[in-house]
Amino acid sequence: MRALFTALFATCAFLAFGAGAEAASLTSGKKLEVNVDPSKVNDETAKLWARFGGWCAIAEWHPAIKSCEEIKEGDDVFRKLTLQDGGIIKEKLINTTGVSYRYAIVESPLPVKNYEAQFSIVPDDDDEDEVNIVWAATYDAADGKDDKDARKTIDGIFKDGIKNIEKMLGPKKDDDDKD
Repeated sequence: MRALFTALFATCAFLAFGAGAEAASLTSGKKLEVNVDPSKVNDETAKLWARFGGWCAIAEWHPAIKSCEEIKEGDDVFRKLTLQDGGIIKEKLINTTGVSYRYAIVESPLPVKNYEAQFSIVPDDDDEDEVNIVWAATYDAADGKDDKDARKTIDGIFKDGIKNIEKMLGPKKDDDDKD
């Protein structure tokens, strides 16, 4: 559990302070701990990343996403997410590593602005038999929107996505973190 708060705090702090002078004021995050064979942590991390970590893989695991299209504009990479209700979200890829990517929302019907997030799949630094799937963001409520509504929306998106990944993985050995 300590690793959850450390990972979320570090990611949100990086996003908030790494973005410059206009740091966002709200944060959201969700983590799923996946139990693995300690001798195969790197292999399991790579398998999880191959399944869930691709830039457009979100369309495979998030129930609100109907489709994802990758778009290149010059040197910039975007994804256009079509929601089940027909809404469109355009996101810009900021950077990527072998096990994470950071992105910003460019256009969206969501009640947020200044949104930057990171999606990562990394070995747990406290438990050698766990790999963490972590999704965290910083943002502000959109003009005319309330902080509570913005947070509720993003928290719900993260919860639904992580919960569906958990469902796709099947039963956990240790089911102590169901939220």
